[in-house]
Amino acid sequence: MHRRTFLGRAAFGFALTAMPREAAAAPVLHVDDPDFAAVVDRDARLTSLYSEGRWCEGPCYARHLGGLVFSDVRSNRMVLIGDDGKTRTFRDPSDNANGNTLDAKGRLVTCEHRGRRVVRAETDGSLTVLADRYGGQPLNSPNDVALAPDGALWFTDPIFGISMPDEGIVREPAQAARRVYRIDPDGTLTGMSDALDQPNGLAFSPDGRRLYVSETGASLNPEGARAILAFPVENGRTLGAPSTFATLDAGVPDGLAVDADGRVYAACGDGVRVYTPDGRRLGRIATATDAANVTFGGPDGRRLFIASGPAILAIDLRVSGAAHG
Repeated sequence: MHRRTFLGRAAFGFALTAMPREAAAAPVLHVDDPDFAAVVDRDARLTSLYSEGRWCEGPCYARHLGGLVFSDVRSNRMVLIGDDGKTRTFRDPSDNANGNTLDAKGRLVTCEHRGRRVVRAETDGSLTVLADRYGGQPLNSPNDVALAPDGALWFTDPIFGISMPDEGIVREPAQAARRVYRIDPDGTLTGMSDALDQPNGLAFSPDGRRLYVSETGASLNPEGARAILAFPVENGRTLGAPSTFATLDAGVPDGLAVDADGRVYAACGDGVRVYTPDGRRLGRIATATDAANVTFGGPDGRRLFIASGPAILAIDLRVSGAAHG
């Protein structure tokens, strides 16, 4: 989830190569480290695939569905952009769907704000509820979801979908905390961490031994945290004490993705920031509007899809995304 309208925009950094403003399809690459060249070609193009949303989120590339599925949270629907470039409505209404991923069998899993639940789409089109209550009480508003190497699904549960009327139904939280949860392959739901104020995007390292989670407490509290935390994952199912992987001076990090070499891609107010596994910032792919989420996909897994305000953007990289499941 974005919440940067509360915070204002961070100023864009210095661009090594000045790009003409009229070339809207060309990315502005902000280079912080020469190793950024291993990620993206300086001549790579940023293409707009869709521009009719209200707030686009949860991009998920699903080859068997024919392309990229994403949520338009505030329009209460989901859209599919086919590999042929054509768009069609995928689910309407969507219960203010947000994050999406594929499970270990390739089925689409979706976080719903309005339903306060995580659901799985079956081959016949029906939805199976994977999680909607914890400790006998409704969840807050599941936000983003990721597949772990062992086939478990992990998701975040902040309060954005029950505090913003255009993204769900305003209610008082029933949970005492905003947690990161794990859904075992057998369906068992476990609260894994309540260490974050407002957990948001999440992604695993390629070997599954580290979980990255966006802390977006500053979205609702200007004095709150705005960082990416890294949790060690022990035995595939236990989280150790988190460490700060990266911090922001303004705005908040949102959706996360990881490439096959372990680099971390964070959707932020000024575009997609790219970090090495040890937290060194390589550079940024600037977007005209706040970036909310990011994922890899395409025929060879090297296309980076960016949900950015009303738009879905894409850029081809030199690296592919990490594969789980």
